Amino acid sequence: MYELKTKENDHSVLEFIENMESSKKREDAYRLLDIFSDVTGYKAKMWGTSIIGFGKYHYKYASGHEGDAPLVGFSPRKAKISLYFAPGESKRDELLKRFGKHTTGKACVYINKVADIDEEVLKELIVASVEFLRELYPSTGE
Repeated sequence: MYELKTKENDHSVLEFIENMESSKKREDAYRLLDIFSDVTGYKAKMWGTSIIGFGKYHYKYASGHEGDAPLVGFSPRKAKISLYFAPGESKRDELLKRFGKHTTGKACVYINKVADIDEEVLKELIVASVEFLRELYPSTGE
């Protein structure tokens, strides 16, 4: 049976951020940590080795595949910072028009640095994603 590689764990979020090579990435990670924590009300948790997630939900697909994932999160990777939002959330495309410099993937939005984006739009993206997942998966929580 398939087992998820990216699971919530007890590794220290602050230790992960402190061990980042780039001081600029560390600064951005702390800023994102503040924003995501304030907006969601959830404590930051490590998911796998490099994703900082907030809250969690349990999903189950028609195929029978199921697992847990953070409601929202981010990963300050070497090249870009990955922001994780719910795929399929309807407000996302409209909000991203006002977001600032970014690129997108299926569930990720990639930024170079926090200074490139509108933090208020980031907050709207976080709220929209959390609300969407809570509606889609009513038993969602921490």
